Amino acid sequence: MTSLWFLAPVVVLLAAVTTELASRWWLRHRKQYYVFPPGLRLRLHTDREVFPQLEPLLRFDTNRDGERGDEVPQRMDGVYRVLVAGGSQPEGYLLDQDSSWPGALQRLLQRPHCLHRLRASSVHVGNIARSGVGSEALDLIFARVLPQYRHLQTIVVLVGASDLLRWLEEGAPPSPPPPVQTADVFRCHPEGPFGWKPHELASLELLRRGRRRWLRPLQVHEQTGRWVGAARASRAAAKEIRTDMPDPTAMLDHFELCFRRLLRRAQAHADRVIVVRQPWFEKEYSPEEAAHMWHGGVGQVWKRAVTTYYSFDVLFRLMRLLDARAAAVATALHVEHVDLMPLLDRSLDTYYDCFHATPAGARAVAEVVANEILGHPASVVEPRDQPSAVPVDRSARRATGTWAALTIRDS
Repeated sequence: MTSLWFLAPVVVLLAAVTTELASRWWLRHRKQYYVFPPGLRLRLHTDREVFPQLEPLLRFDTNRDGERGDEVPQRMDGVYRVLVAGGSQPEGYLLDQDSSWPGALQRLLQRPHCLHRLRASSVHVGNIARSGVGSEALDLIFARVLPQYRHLQTIVVLVGASDLLRWLEEGAPPSPPPPVQTADVFRCHPEGPFGWKPHELASLELLRRGRRRWLRPLQVHEQTGRWVGAARASRAAAKEIRTDMPDPTAMLDHFELCFRRLLRRAQAHADRVIVVRQPWFEKEYSPEEAAHMWHGGVGQVWKRAVTTYYSFDVLFRLMRLLDARAAAVATALHVEHVDLMPLLDRSLDTYYDCFHATPAGARAVAEVVANEILGHPASVVEPRDQPSAVPVDRSARRATGTWAALTIRDS
């Protein structure tokens, strides 16, 4: 009997080690990558001093496929499935789930006349866009995530600003950035690294995933976005504003290489790919508008105070160059692309900083994308306070030969 008690701890240890090794094998065998953990439920209370114009309470929920969006129907017969991917602008972290433009896009396409035009019984829009994702990161996301989907009707891509902003943060180096790491992109993945400390155990990771997926615990965050107030103050108090534009060749070439690659991946996994070109809030700012801006720093402003920034003019010039590369690549690959710049009103009603949309701005983007998906002809809306340096070109056309409209017409 004594010998049996002596063996008990050994048996328990062997069982624990076996369970851990089996968990690691299971995670690696499944090879599932998710930008967001499936089953995540967040309720975000925005900082009212920093964002009085945004919604006070935001819903951020992910489905079993790790998308921000509703659950995917069990039966896919007749479902028109759209996947939105890119950076912070389509992610819409500071917008409610339904107010973000992918969420608004689903509601628009669910209208009876839109379903009739799409020959679908329902529409599902899943959003895997994430803040900080640039072209290289999105290429990695597509390489890992798209094989997990059976079929997609449309992939919508909006990416670009993160490539530029990260390059400026690093001091505008003349060489490409270091490779993107898996952990920088995916909040849920099979690569570990696994160890024998409690937080490194694969078995506990499986328990955490199961808890999120089946119990759906609610996480509440207060004063969301508060750091943006400090970032705005940092830009307003900058000691140096650089007005000379650095040579962007390395950054633009790297963007073009990755952008071309990610579009080809998207084309291989969907019937249709649409590029929504990155919009930005360009104009001669009033003092009130300038106070909302915080981008263009040399350094990571969300982590610490930054004292050196590039001028708004440099930021705008660089964005025009990047946008031209995006348009050229999409055209060369025969991918539809939509220029939002002449379609969005350039005001604080549309943008709450240089790149991110208010609920009203997101609604306008959703209408443009919905019309593009439906294939409607377009009308260009003259934005208020449009700078003369960037005129509206009413003769311009996309690769498909039409503009997107700001108002969805009934079919």
